[in-house]
Amino acid sequence: MKDAKEEKKAPDAPKTAAPRSAAANPPAPDAPKAPKSEQTRTLILETALRLFRERGYDKTTMRAIAQEAGVSVGNAYYYFASKEHLVQGFYDRIAEEHQAAVEPVLEGGEKELVARIRGVLLAWLDIAEPYHEFAAQFFKNAADPDSPLSPFSPESEGPREAAIEVHRRVISGASVKVDPELTEALPQLLWLQQMGLVLFWVYDRSEGAANSRRLVERLSPVTARAISLSRFRILRPLVKETHELLADFMPTAAGMAASGRPRRTAPKQD
Repeated sequence: MKDAKEEKKAPDAPKTAAPRSAAANPPAPDAPKAPKSEQTRTLILETALRLFRERGYDKTTMRAIAQEAGVSVGNAYYYFASKEHLVQGFYDRIAEEHQAAVEPVLEGGEKELVARIRGVLLAWLDIAEPYHEFAAQFFKNAADPDSPLSPFSPESEGPREAAIEVHRRVISGASVKVDPELTEALPQLLWLQQMGLVLFWVYDRSEGAANSRRLVERLSPVTARAISLSRFRILRPLVKETHELLADFMPTAAGMAASGRPRRTAPKQD
């Protein structure tokens, strides 16, 4: 561990030798190359995800990741301060891929709310499918409210806000009237619904996560109908209560930081 700390203070330059886990499909000749630092960061992340899948999250150390990636331990810590930061890199990647995958749904001329909700949720299942086999290992850590891997943690603010923005676009581009009081709350509610789907998916052992997809098909029209009905005056008290409930209890980075609860810091593994 002493050596790792010393290397982190003064990381050496990324090695130029081809690592054992280099991607099998090199970029096209005409494709612009990413900066060397970004290539190294991506390599470390992809190596970590492979080892998480092969060995399990808890049994994979930063030293093993560095060795497989062909970089020094100091370099691994330079790009990712801990295994938790590697998982945050995974969250960021999933969020970016999901944003790209939903473009045909959100910008393709589809205005029906139910189709937009369904398309966004199914797109997430498609993006996450390659990681299904070790998702449960992430979840048992993410379920800890003090863990930086929690979707409600300050560390997860980036991918969380990216996901909420997707749901904000779901509503803003749909041909549905929304009660003004719920304009800000609904995207958060849809994100919480997505988190429920993620939990179901983690434990879904059906072929190709078929049960998760059936859940999306059943859930989407119910959600769309509830949003459509929210504009009627008879439901205004419920709308107001929902808004107040979210305002008071929706976990946010600022709210969690202000709670005064100490956050556990996981020791580094080398």
